[in-house]
Amino acid sequence: MALPLVVGVDGSDSSLLAVDWAADEAARHGLPLRLVHASLWERYERVRPSFSTDRPAGEVLAQNIVATCAERARLRHPEVKVSGDILAADAVSTLLRAGSEASALVTGARGRGEVTGLLLGSVSLTVAARAACPVVVVRGEERNVQGSLGRVVVGVGDATGGAGAVRFAAREAAARGCALTAVRAWRSPAHEPSVTGDDRAAAEAAVAPEEQASAHLQDALREVAREHPEVDVGLRAVEGPAHRVLLEASADADLIVVGALRRHGHFGLQLGTVAHTLLHRSACPVAVVPHRI
Repeated sequence: MALPLVVGVDGSDSSLLAVDWAADEAARHGLPLRLVHASLWERYERVRPSFSTDRPAGEVLAQNIVATCAERARLRHPEVKVSGDILAADAVSTLLRAGSEASALVTGARGRGEVTGLLLGSVSLTVAARAACPVVVVRGEERNVQGSLGRVVVGVGDATGGAGAVRFAAREAAARGCALTAVRAWRSPAHEPSVTGDDRAAAEAAVAPEEQASAHLQDALREVAREHPEVDVGLRAVEGPAHRVLLEASADADLIVVGALRRHGHFGLQLGTVAHTLLHRSACPVAVVPHRI
């Protein structure tokens, strides 16, 4: 049985956008959709007499949120099987546990009560940094979120963590019937001025990193090109810092995918500069695909 796509909901505009995106994603992949709402309302409710039949206001709100989101998803895609869970627990720990039995986790960029102007909510950031499954943070411009550009972008980093991200991106492109663009950044080494005035050696040295980046892209995409011959795959080796290169690439993408290492036994935030930058500033939804070492 296929693992469900899990989306965290809290009633915020951002989470409603995540529900719409997740419903579309579940329909594309033929997956069940599980809505999860976690709140510590019990901690903040007044103590009620044991004989009272009144439900805590926080519980009523949670049930209304999940019911509304479930109806929203069903109206959008009646063929998708939708379920909902309401848990009196911490949102981060709840979503991380749910991720152990999910095809992917989906969150909005900001939750209820987040500070105005905050680029990314703390729950979304922590989940993306620690989950055992892929995490998609739905953010960006409307045209990107709606998937109207026909392109998935994957950042190809070192071989240790890039294979899973490439496979995830290829599956997404195949399911969407769109193009896949693989991007790898490269940097020119610094050179001292030639004492002879001959710049030929310096020019040749500058070409080498670009050729290496192109070769790395070809190696990384060779297998997925065989697995998904229907996908139009493009390779781009771009000079510049990786976080800036991918941030620019996100402007013309429906989804951008990056890998993230998960070090065994390490429970802190595990995000590099590239993933961190994209989660805060990308123009399109961001998928973080974990790789354990």
